[in-house]
Amino acid sequence: MSQPELKFILETALLAAGRPMSVDNLMDLFSGDDEPPERATVRAVLTELQADWEPRGLELVQVSSGYRFQAQQSYATWMRRLWMERPARYSRALLETLSIIAYRQPVTRGEIEEIRGVGVSTSIVKTLTEREWIRVLGHREVPGRPAIYGTTKAFLDHFNLKNLEQLPPLNEVRDLERIHPDLFSAVDTPLPPVTEGDEAAPEAADGDEAEVVSRAESSDQQGAAPVRPTVLPPDGVTH
Repeated sequence: MSQPELKFILETALLAAGRPMSVDNLMDLFSGDDEPPERATVRAVLTELQADWEPRGLELVQVSSGYRFQAQQSYATWMRRLWMERPARYSRALLETLSIIAYRQPVTRGEIEEIRGVGVSTSIVKTLTEREWIRVLGHREVPGRPAIYGTTKAFLDHFNLKNLEQLPPLNEVRDLERIHPDLFSAVDTPLPPVTEGDEAAPEAADGDEAEVVSRAESSDQQGAAPVRPTVLPPDGVTH
């Protein structure tokens, strides 16, 4: 198989898949071939494709689950007009909780509450779990055996991260809108600074507020549709 033909096959598969494709997934395309390409060759072609698409409206990016095509952030304003539904918007309490889990995992609910200075409502944990952004990693061997939470590959994929090392420095997370402004509810107030000392300013109790501003509007947001290019969040962090 020639290099140009291999490039066309990989490019077509990535555009048609509608989801991240790992190198293993791409290698499976050639499982029945007499002379399948080497993994190193596939990786080299992926690098070429990234360079080929860099000046275009779509880009090939690598996230935790593999490679995918998505819209360049500079065209996000127009891409959002393709769909009538509004993206899900979450309360600041939910996103603070998610940030603590991301940076302090593995962490228990009690430890999250200690850092935030306020209780974490059951609806927050339920929403993050249903969204598949967090999961139970195990249980702390202390009285009550509280669940230990951590983030998932879906979390990394959503925020355009290959791994947790790509998270921005903690002292930059004081302004979460910079990472993903569309996630925030318009009624929320500015986030208090978060420092390296794990301290977040106390706030009013969360209660059991609806963490998703419109759950009905978010029903289609669980993953990228096959023919919809993903719109990058600011600074290349998150879908």
